[in-house]
Amino acid sequence: MQRSNKNSILFILLSLVLVSFFIMNISLGAVKIPLEDVVKSITGGTAAKETWQYIIINYRLPKAITAVVVGMGLSVSGLLMQTLFRNPLAGPYVLGLSSGASLGVAFVLLGAGMLPAALSIFFLSPYGIVLASTLGSLLVLLAVLLVARRLRDTMAILIVGLMFGSFTGAIVGILTFFSTAEQLQKFTFWSLGSLGNLPWGHVGIMATVCAAGLMLAACCIKPLNALLLGERYAISMGINFRRTRFIIIAATSLMAGGITAFAGPIAFVGLAVPHMAKLLFRTSSHFVLYRATLLIGGIIVLLCDTLTQLPGNNFILPVNAITSIIGAPVVVWLLLRRRKGIYS
Repeated sequence: MQRSNKNSILFILLSLVLVSFFIMNISLGAVKIPLEDVVKSITGGTAAKETWQYIIINYRLPKAITAVVVGMGLSVSGLLMQTLFRNPLAGPYVLGLSSGASLGVAFVLLGAGMLPAALSIFFLSPYGIVLASTLGSLLVLLAVLLVARRLRDTMAILIVGLMFGSFTGAIVGILTFFSTAEQLQKFTFWSLGSLGNLPWGHVGIMATVCAAGLMLAACCIKPLNALLLGERYAISMGINFRRTRFIIIAATSLMAGGITAFAGPIAFVGLAVPHMAKLLFRTSSHFVLYRATLLIGGIIVLLCDTLTQLPGNNFILPVNAITSIIGAPVVVWLLLRRRKGIYS
C-alpha cells in the first residue's frame, strides 16, 4: 500500500512538471511571451497581442506537442527494446530504423543530381524528405520483421539490426564521399534533429503513428513482465513468445520510424529515460514503468528543447546536441552504479 501511494504521488508530481515544462517551453524563445497569455492561447482564449497569438498557435504549440510525442515515443521504444533483448544499453534505433531513414534522406539530399528534375524538386521539399525518410525506415522495418519471423533467437535479431545499420551506414558514407559541400550541409542539419518547423498536418500524422505504437506497447505489458525472467519462463507462463516479439518490434518500429521521419534521429532519449524511470520508481514492473517513461520522456525532451532556444536570441541549437550532453553523462553514471551493484 505504501509503495502504491508513493507511486501515485510521483505520477502526480511528474504530471505537474510535464504541464509546467510544456507551458514554459511555449513561453520562452526569441520573443518572450508571458505565461498568462500562453495559458489563454492554449485553452481557447486570445493572447494580449496578435503577434503572440500567431507565434503560439503556428510555431510554438506544434513544436511543444512534437517534443512531448518524441519524448514519449522514443522512451517507450527504448523500454521495449531493453526488455526484449535484456540489454540495458539497447535503444529504439537498435533495429536499424534510424539508419534506414538516414539512407532514404541521403539518397534525396546527397543523390538528388541522379534524379529527374521534377522528382528532384519534389524530394528536396520538406514533404519529399519526410517521404524518403519514411520509405527508408519502412524498408528496414519490413526486412527486420521478415527476419524476425524466420529466427527463433532474439539476440540474432539484434545482430541483424546492427548489420542493417552498418550496411546502410556504408551506403550513406559512399554518397557522402561524392557529395558537394551544400548537399553535405543539408544532410548534416537533418541528422542533428529538429522539433520545429512542422506544420499541424505533420504533427497530427506523427502523433497518430506514435499513438498506434503506444497502444501496441500497452497490449504487451503483461508479457514484458514475464520476459524479465527470460524467454523460457515467459513461454512456460503460456505467452506466445513469437507473436509478442513481433508486436514489440512492430510497436518500436512505428514509434521510432515515425519520429525519425518527421523530427530526424534524436539521440539518447530512448536509451536513458527507461533507466531514469527505474531509478525513480525502484521497480521493474512494466505496469509502472510504461506510464513513468511516458511522463519522464516528455519532460526530458521538453527540457532539452527549451535549452536549445537560447532565450532572447534568434539562434536555436540542434536538439541532438542537448540530448547528448544530458544523456551521455546519465548513461555513464548508470553504468558506474551498476558496477557498484546499486542499480538493478
